[in-house]
Amino acid sequence: MIIGIGTDIIEVSRIKDAIEKYGERFRNRIFTQTEQEYSESFNQNKYLHYSARFAAKESFSKAIGTGLTDGFKFSEIGIKNEESGKPVVVLSGGLLEKWGHCEIQISLSHTQEYAVAYVVLSMNEEINQHK
Repeated sequence: MIIGIGTDIIEVSRIKDAIEKYGERFRNRIFTQTEQEYSESFNQNKYLHYSARFAAKESFSKAIGTGLTDGFKFSEIGIKNEESGKPVVVLSGGLLEKWGHCEIQISLSHTQEYAVAYVVLSMNEEINQHK
């Protein structure tokens, strides 16, 4: 059963400007260490990957219905990639406590100018059967 969906698109230049202006302070507030290491590994194209991850966090906040308020913390959601390259959502803290029982599907894409993310949040079928 689908609980929520969320999508977000962001201009890569906005994230690039924020990182260049606020540096480590911005990166540490918004992105997990795993996300930073992954994005930084792309050197020239790192801002594409930071932007896609930012869009993913915004998309998730829309899927849970809170937006960037009401207990949502950037530091409690991260995106990591499986060996195949498939992105997966990793929750921690309050977000894990509240939403960890759900199945989260995510799709990321980007061009040189824009990054987009789409999230589908659904009830884990196994849990749903026990209710």
